[in-house]
Amino acid sequence: MPTFTEIPSRGDFKFQTLVAPQKVSGEKIADMRDHYGLKFTKHMPFGTLRDDEGHMYSLARALNSPGSTPNPTKFLFLSTRVDGETLRFDSDNMEPRATTMFPESWMDGDAVHWSSLDGEEGQPWDLSASGDSFTWREEGLLDLTGSLLGNGTQFYIPGEEWGTFYVSQLYDVCGSLNGRPVKGVICLDQVWLPEGGAIHYSKDIVVENKMHVLWWTFATVYKDGSWDIGSFMLGHDNLGYGIFQNSEGELYCTTDIEGEAVHKPGSYFLEKAHIILDGKETWEFLSDPRGDMVDFVGGFPITAQQEGRWRKVGDTREPDHWIAWGESDRRNGSARNVRGADL
Repeated sequence: MPTFTEIPSRGDFKFQTLVAPQKVSGEKIADMRDHYGLKFTKHMPFGTLRDDEGHMYSLARALNSPGSTPNPTKFLFLSTRVDGETLRFDSDNMEPRATTMFPESWMDGDAVHWSSLDGEEGQPWDLSASGDSFTWREEGLLDLTGSLLGNGTQFYIPGEEWGTFYVSQLYDVCGSLNGRPVKGVICLDQVWLPEGGAIHYSKDIVVENKMHVLWWTFATVYKDGSWDIGSFMLGHDNLGYGIFQNSEGELYCTTDIEGEAVHKPGSYFLEKAHIILDGKETWEFLSDPRGDMVDFVGGFPITAQQEGRWRKVGDTREPDHWIAWGESDRRNGSARNVRGADL
């Protein structure tokens, strides 16, 4: 139940969040119309892959909308093969890529396509996404195909001056990367912000107000073929949502979410964390020893990005492949309305 220690101004809802599933289709993925007075900024494909030697590869590409305000992200590729210790920027594989600011885009049936520009410097790339399938090709680096996992998600945070409308869909993928077979999960997110806004960068109602403690999207496909997927945020005032679904057809949303983030001593990265949904269901974060994305520290994004795995406490199923790329910020705090400090 929302509580108020002070009465907010008109139009200020103290970060209460509206959350729901959404039906995925290529038509909707391609739809860039305004929502709630907010402007579409970009599509954000990102995810984590693993090979048969257990190495991780995390990648992201910005598909900026024409006329939008980009943030510094263009193409990112991180790998545990750089130093064998953790996920590091892989410059050898990043630098040859075309860093397209505003890509080509078109529809083919129910699939929306994006690609680098003809004659653009760097190796070409192309992606496609629909209500059923997904492809991602980076010439000379990777070639992925996959299918939609579960249903899409959406949340909306209103504000007196700014707001955020955020949509996501996940795809179970496999393919090749530098000649090695890989599999994993790719998220395709979309975000609407005030005019001139850019996620994590400008007019971001959550980040610029230092409001969130944990924000994660995760999916686990188990060796028995079952799966869980979820998205949640935990923050201050009344900020928080969770949407969870599984292969049994269960899907539920809540804004009753609490939890705690425990950071490693002297580090921005989590040692462990948990969340509690509706006061009764607990999920825990299993940090990957090689999952800290240390090259982001002091740069962009300003939050600590980290890989691992989320599971419901007591779940003993054996995972096959998964993603749990999310973020914490010890400067913002360790729990709802428990503020933090920098190192």
